[in-house]
Amino acid sequence: MKRIIVGAALATGLAGLCGAAWAQSTPAAVAQHQQRELARGEPARWMKGDGTMQAQVATKRKEIAAALNEALNDCKQAGGERQACVREARETYRRDMANVKELVAQSNTMGGVYDTAGPSE
Repeated sequence: MKRIIVGAALATGLAGLCGAAWAQSTPAAVAQHQQRELARGEPARWMKGDGTMQAQVATKRKEIAAALNEALNDCKQAGGERQACVREARETYRRDMANVKELVAQSNTMGGVYDTAGPSE
């Protein structure tokens, strides 16, 4: 119980500290929608694992596409380095899509539970 409370406090503190950086790469309308969704709690689908390799690959492709969109949004604020930023983002996307099955296999070997709250007193 103590870990949950400490974890929640850390998450709240980090959200406050990272709010400005997060807002830069997330459009305001999307951020508001996300806050409304989070206020409702976690949807049951978040706890349901992808049962097949095909489903895991589809999920990983969605994650890679979302990462590309975030990177491209960040590139809009890169000024003179925008073209290089976009080029790098697209190259990372191509490389990740080409290796999507390996990335899924790597994710499967990582495990799923990490305790980042630190030692309990």
